[in-house]
Amino acid sequence: MAQRILVLGGDGYLGWPTAMAFSRQGHRVAVVDNFAKRRWELEIGVRPLVPLPTLHERAQAWHEVTGLEIELFVGDLTDYAFVESVFASFRPDAVIHYGEQPSAPYSMIDVRTATYTQANNVVGNLNVLFAIRDLAPETHLVKLGTMGEYGTPNIDIEEGYLTVNHNGREHTFLYPKTPGSLYHLTKVHDSHNIHFACRVWGLRATDLNQGVVYGIETDETALDPRLTTSFHYDEVFGTALNRFCVQAVVGHPLTVYGKGGQTRGYLNIRDTIQCLGLAVAHPADAGELRVYNQFTEQFSVLELAERVRDAAAAGGREVVIERIPNPRKEDESHYYNAKHTKLLDLGLEPHYLSDELIGSMIDTIDQHAGDINRDVILQGVKWVPDKLRDAREVGAAAGR
Repeated sequence: MAQRILVLGGDGYLGWPTAMAFSRQGHRVAVVDNFAKRRWELEIGVRPLVPLPTLHERAQAWHEVTGLEIELFVGDLTDYAFVESVFASFRPDAVIHYGEQPSAPYSMIDVRTATYTQANNVVGNLNVLFAIRDLAPETHLVKLGTMGEYGTPNIDIEEGYLTVNHNGREHTFLYPKTPGSLYHLTKVHDSHNIHFACRVWGLRATDLNQGVVYGIETDETALDPRLTTSFHYDEVFGTALNRFCVQAVVGHPLTVYGKGGQTRGYLNIRDTIQCLGLAVAHPADAGELRVYNQFTEQFSVLELAERVRDAAAAGGREVVIERIPNPRKEDESHYYNAKHTKLLDLGLEPHYLSDELIGSMIDTIDQHAGDINRDVILQGVKWVPDKLRDAREVGAAAGR
């Protein structure tokens, strides 16, 4: 059954392919964006691998290629009057919420980027919740969370909830969160605010704790060069596998932080689109917050680098792995076992990472090799400033 789907952050890496996919399936689709991501790129001097048309040009190209319409709303989710006007006008059946600052490194640059990330993400999400409550209470919110909310606990990571037995009594809580950046902390705040809205106001929501996404192409972006998405390879906005593939193309060492044992969940961008479709097709009940862990495989950073190195070698490219000091505050070897069965139970058919897929990504990137700026691959963002790190080391040595 066709629905009215509102995609927040519809100009982004995931938002634009998602909007096209739902439109192609016959839904009425509208996207919201304020183009902040394009401003952040200018601010730190980076750009996507393939230059992007404007959102309006992409929507026009989509209409020319498919005959379908994607409606546009330009504005800021932290402006409640704007959010209210969008909901009053469009009356969505489902809201896909990507509309936040998406980068952990960006949130850790300085106090300005940290406070901006916190205010932008948390306030924008709250405005969406209030708009649903007051204008569209039957709307199903599908919120993109992150596996980074959980951190790396020394126990299995369940899908959203944990049942605790304590002093002879039992209760089920949202799974305890130990986020690793101020960006990830905003996602924790979002999850708790959504949980509150479902419990107290009776809203319906699905929180998709997504792993690290990789890939360049979806079925829809492949239809026309003007429909491409914003593939990044820099340290701030690019994800690990995407960055490694670009490094392989230009002969840059594959930069692994520290020991490289940091293990996370990963999924193909095509599977992100598939998971969103499954979540919308199976809405939560009123008063329910469902939590799905959205990834298909687990890899350590070193394993990914080795996979890219070997795939590059098979294609005649010689690249090396270089371990560099870890700019982040994180465990470099740890236990990691995250459950992720609920989306599979709904029918997810994963695209698993293969050497052929990595080789295909490298070949596609190679078509744009002349546009790659090696100078922006490493940005030097540190979770702990050198001055503070040095002071702590001196203090620890004195204590010994």
